[in-house]
Amino acid sequence: MVEEFEVPPQIADHARRFAAEGRSPAVPRLAATVLLLRPTTPEGFEVYVIRRVAAMAFGGMYAFPGGGVDPSDSRADLGIDETRLATDPERAQAIVCAAAREVFEEAGVLLAGPTKDTVVGDVSGDDWEAARRALVARELGFAELLRQRDLTLRADLLAPWSRWITPEFEPRRFDTYFFIAALPGGQVTRDVSGEADHTMWIRPGDAVARAERKEVAMLPPTIMTLKQVGECTDIASVFAAAAGREPATPVTPTLDLTGADGPRFRYR
Repeated sequence: MVEEFEVPPQIADHARRFAAEGRSPAVPRLAATVLLLRPTTPEGFEVYVIRRVAAMAFGGMYAFPGGGVDPSDSRADLGIDETRLATDPERAQAIVCAAAREVFEEAGVLLAGPTKDTVVGDVSGDDWEAARRALVARELGFAELLRQRDLTLRADLLAPWSRWITPEFEPRRFDTYFFIAALPGGQVTRDVSGEADHTMWIRPGDAVARAERKEVAMLPPTIMTLKQVGECTDIASVFAAAAGREPATPVTPTLDLTGADGPRFRYR
């Protein structure tokens, strides 16, 4: 199935200049993002989204918690199965570590526990907040935090969903792996990220409807991912769907600047 998205005039103009000037595309930066899910009553689920501050890349857009892989992420020894990400073990561990670190930094949710079968409870106290701030300031690495607290990262709670690569004409490009995670019991999201000016829990279908009515701004990867998970009835079915996907296959857009209806992004 092909999805089409309207292209803002400024992006279309930028793409035309990029082609006319024969520029070389920037190398995409490795990144990870997490769809954090929680159940709703009587049925269904919500996803956590944050709105990036205007001064950032893609500012003003609602997205999922996430960001670029940090050099320290590759030093984490998670013992994960890298086969689903179709890359080498060190790179796979860096991607998964970045996903877990970013959701802690930006949402205050920690996917780790004292053992491989447990998850910590409330991590909103002052001591945890000091650790979170140290991570954001890069005064502390995520692997170091886990060692200090004698915790094991629950990589099994992060299910790979998809991979998106920013179009070649963009000056800042990302090779982003999308993951699914359920909000651990006893933990709550906190509006702690200095990179966001608004956060909300919302049902996937409601988020897509609001984006289509232009009540909220979202980039195509966010909208398409919300549509995909919104086809599931509950969190268990989202994880079941994730197990059948090919998360290492990159999704890249085709930009059509000549269509009768104006410029369009097309995704498969």
